[in-house]
Amino acid sequence: MSEVQTWIKETVTNTPVVLFMKGTAQAPQCGFSSRAIQILNACGIENIATVNVLEDAEVREGIKTYSNWPTIPQLYIKGEFIGGADIMNEMFESGELKALLDA
Repeated sequence: MSEVQTWIKETVTNTPVVLFMKGTAQAPQCGFSSRAIQILNACGIENIATVNVLEDAEVREGIKTYSNWPTIPQLYIKGEFIGGADIMNEMFESGELKALLDA
């Protein structure tokens, strides 16, 4: 496992809720990342742990390899890959995401 893969694994394992995104929670750099933050806020998650993939090309490519998912943002809850903005939106609308976050 590469250094960046090890770092990603430790990050998603040791942080209950983490969003790999473009930009920061305060200043998202793409519409999908912005929507992901809005969804988490609507679920009552205030201190959202984020990783700005624009700051590190290795992390940006590494997270796609780690999850085998081609797009960003990517949400992890308790070490488990949940999905990107579209999946988050579907889960939010069904109530499934809030239940998962509250568990």
